[in-house]
Amino acid sequence: MKRTETFYDIPLDVSLKKALLLWGEQHEEVVFLDSNEYVQRHGNFDAVLAVDALTAVRTDAHNAFEDLSEYRRITNDWIFGYLAYDLKNDTEALESENFDGLGFPDLYFFQPKKIIFYKSGKLVFSYLPMADDEIEEDYHKILALRSASVPGKAHDISIKLRVHKEAYKQKVEEMLAHIHRGDIYEANFCQEFYAEDTEIVPLRCYLDLNAISAPPFATYLKLEELYLVSASPERYLKKSGQTVISQPIKGTARRSSDPEEDNRLAVQLKEDEKERAENVMIVDLVRNDLSRMALKGSVQVEELCEVYTFKQVHQLISTVEAMVAEDTDPVAVIKNTFPMGSMTGAPKISAMKIIESLESTKRGLYSGAVGYFTPQGDFDLNVIIRSILYNSKRKYVSFSVGSAITAASSPEREYEECLVKARAMRQVLGGES
Repeated sequence: MKRTETFYDIPLDVSLKKALLLWGEQHEEVVFLDSNEYVQRHGNFDAVLAVDALTAVRTDAHNAFEDLSEYRRITNDWIFGYLAYDLKNDTEALESENFDGLGFPDLYFFQPKKIIFYKSGKLVFSYLPMADDEIEEDYHKILALRSASVPGKAHDISIKLRVHKEAYKQKVEEMLAHIHRGDIYEANFCQEFYAEDTEIVPLRCYLDLNAISAPPFATYLKLEELYLVSASPERYLKKSGQTVISQPIKGTARRSSDPEEDNRLAVQLKEDEKERAENVMIVDLVRNDLSRMALKGSVQVEELCEVYTFKQVHQLISTVEAMVAEDTDPVAVIKNTFPMGSMTGAPKISAMKIIESLESTKRGLYSGAVGYFTPQGDFDLNVIIRSILYNSKRKYVSFSVGSAITAASSPEREYEECLVKARAMRQVLGGES
């Protein structure tokens, strides 16, 4: 189905982004992706808003990748949505039996009637035929919202810990015992922060979180009663033509307001043997995952343990690139690499089994991926970290954080790293100033 495109020259600023989000809120299905001016976020656009489903696929893990592949082929259009972590149960003989307070389906993608891109200094309205006569009207409605206020005040929610400090440290010790026995080399161990019987204004949370973090993979997602507010700095996987890249993050250091100390922290991170070892192990895992589908000899490490600086943290990021055959099913590329190695560990299957046994909650959408497919079969997906999840019917709010456990890990240090990663979400929800 051919889309109608209309272009408007207008600067992209905070007021326009806010207006797009306020206008989008009238719909049941909303995905907003913002690069926050970082290079290579979407490739061809700085931000995109997709709303109002014409069709959708919403399913559990059983045959989910096959369902998504068929849905993508049938629509032959842009589709937006997410893959939850527990799709691991569709790629391997695994289960997810832990407590789930959120109730997100394992997979949810939709074909939007209306897409608004910002690229090359222009606002581009890309509408399906049943909606294309609304473009001019919608454009003026959006302009009128630039000066509008966002509903809701700053939140003040009492956040609970699913696992308290001493219990967390004991679980890390159990993880270390697995490592010392040789069951695994590394595992990403996560913990949940949550609030029950609580109502929030997700759009207010998104704007507040993005103001704090301004990451390259910011996401606001609303699918019926389900909400994702994400300040993710990490790309999981991107396909452009025959080129596929993954950019795993492993290694975190706090920022400092003092420039000299901040630079010292970045240098220390770059030289930290434990952090580099974590990153290198995951790079090896990603190389192995990509090699399953890649053309022979095409898997290359383009960057290894480079320091990227964001508003709140320094991160060690590597870039792994591969080439796939022209006729490769794009969903098959994802299935062969999912879940992302940075959120599992090595060896991957053993790590996922141990994670399931030691974590207290089902991960669900956390450490999954959100993004889009183009009509040509290209895609770009982030890693869902640094994110707030909300089910408005259940009135349940949740965010999770984790760290990589290796033989060199200190339970105390890993706990402190989790608190650093949790700070922005706690601040937005009122659990920390």
